[in-house]
Amino acid sequence: MRYFVTIEGEELAVDVTALPGGGVEVLVDGREVPVDVAPLGDSDSLIIDGGVIDLTVEGRPPRVGVIASGKRVYLDVESARLRAARAAKKGAGAEGDGVIVSPMPGRVLKLLVAKGDEVAAGQAVAVVEAMKMENELKATRAGKVTEISAEVGAAVEAGAKLVTIA
Repeated sequence: MRYFVTIEGEELAVDVTALPGGGVEVLVDGREVPVDVAPLGDSDSLIIDGGVIDLTVEGRPPRVGVIASGKRVYLDVESARLRAARAAKKGAGAEGDGVIVSPMPGRVLKLLVAKGDEVAAGQAVAVVEAMKMENELKATRAGKVTEISAEVGAAVEAGAKLVTIA
């Protein structure tokens, strides 16, 4: 299955194929990456290119939080099937839907924009604290903030709408 993974503004094509023996074959932008996965309860231990990484995934695609060896990053993950369906519905090259949601349960620490503000794609719009870590959430598209759906200090669930950009 092909996935498009965006991390810090860079998109990678990731092909994952399940092998008959239970392993996986992974290609990142066409380059084979040796990967061995061992489940560890709520997380996985991966051996990638000979290095060991303990990996925990939070949230659900398309926006997921990943904790890898103690560092948290957010990824946008889109399957080739979902991308094709969205392209057919909206037209190729459509930007994100502009709805910024909390990727996990937490507390809103900061709202960095106000209703009516113009924002750029990738601009920080809110900070949510979860598991004693601050998570900066960024705009998925350029546009105008049309709605603020959360308040500073409020507890939010995973998937709760925080900011809408049109």
